[in-house]
Amino acid sequence: MRDVATDVDRLFERLLAVPDDPRAVLYEAMRHAAIGGGKRLRPLLVVATASLFNVERERALRAGTAIECVHVYSLIHDDMPCMDDDDMRRGKPTVHKQFGEAVAVLAGDSLHALAFELAADPDTHPDPFVRAELAFELGRASGPGGMAGGQMMDLVAEERRFDLSTTTRLQQLKTGALIGVCVEAGAILGHVPAAGRKPLRAYARDLGLAFQIADDLLDVEGDASVVGKATGKDAGAGKATFVSLLGVERARAQAAALVDQASAHLASFGAEADLLRAIAAYVVSRDH
Repeated sequence: MRDVATDVDRLFERLLAVPDDPRAVLYEAMRHAAIGGGKRLRPLLVVATASLFNVERERALRAGTAIECVHVYSLIHDDMPCMDDDDMRRGKPTVHKQFGEAVAVLAGDSLHALAFELAADPDTHPDPFVRAELAFELGRASGPGGMAGGQMMDLVAEERRFDLSTTTRLQQLKTGALIGVCVEAGAILGHVPAAGRKPLRAYARDLGLAFQIADDLLDVEGDASVVGKATGKDAGAGKATFVSLLGVERARAQAAALVDQASAHLASFGAEADLLRAIAAYVVSRDH
């Protein structure tokens, strides 16, 4: 994870070099959000999956960074006053607090655009069909049928009490879709046909839910100084979460069961999938 984080930061350093013109503050805001502080779980998932199919690491890093661009842009917008109104992210001021709301909107928009520029760039993969499928799957995972749709459900959750089924669907879209496209991207880079990706999709589905349950537990039990953002906000907003619906102990047990299920989906792989298994174990043991 540290190695991937370092490599992703280096790529962002190159991609977001600050120009000597009036756009400088925009690039500075993008760098503030994108460089440093993140776990880089999503690029790590791309690298780990791509390694199963002997994909060059640099290609996997570029695809993973494209997905990270979407993730970071979503955090910028999610933190704004019109959404969650957060002051801290990854242990530092949120972009709108540091640079103002207008710059934050443009920084998020620009990272969203950069994601598809990376996915479609021949440097990411020489095969145009691979690049097209990467862009297609990333668009599907980040739009109304994925992350943005889940965020819309999350806004509605402030006004309406969701049951467990609806909360699960919310999180499968808001968090799970982008995690799912990470393993999908690794397999696409390796020219694995859609039918051959089913075990990886099942792994990602269970991993995404385990990740979100762990997030809900951190919101209840975590130390804000370690987590890097405010805690207790979901309860304060009256939102249904896995913890509020299941209780702490049942939620923790469900996360552990999901990790076991995720690893079981990798039974057709040998030791080459040990990193994916380790990632599954990590998501429920982390403190941030």
